[in-house]
Amino acid sequence: MSTPTSQKNTDRTAGDGADAQRKGNELSTSRGTTTIADAVVQKIAGLAAREVSGVYSLGGGAARAMGALRERIPGASASAGQGVAVEVGEKQAAVDLELLVEYGVSIVDLAQAVRRNVISSIERMTGLEVVEVNLSVNDIHLPGDDNEEQSSESSGRVQ
Repeated sequence: MSTPTSQKNTDRTAGDGADAQRKGNELSTSRGTTTIADAVVQKIAGLAAREVSGVYSLGGGAARAMGALRERIPGASASAGQGVAVEVGEKQAAVDLELLVEYGVSIVDLAQAVRRNVISSIERMTGLEVVEVNLSVNDIHLPGDDNEEQSSESSGRVQ
């Protein structure tokens, strides 16, 4: 993950359309500064990635196992930032995602859709420029996996 820069790009001209568009999203103004925590960007990225059809889950095997345990605890909920790492600077952010994808989905098309959704969600909600979204596809979810997991869980329980 490349480190987001915190310096303003001085090469832009006053007539640059991207600069004019960003003016409405300034985090630092004459009236004060807005700081956005890494955890906020992490949650936005995680939720945006999960919205894309074909993404089964986020995180590596250990993170998914911990998430499954967390879901069994009454009152606990799965972490929206599971499988997401971010670096946030003053004006830019970089995101790394670990994905578990549905079998049969084009990984190339899925990667483009995830990047597009994550970038647009972060930039729209925070005003930060997303410089990169790196994806790591760790596994493929097979249609019968859920049934096998549920039957092995129920056979191991004492009733």
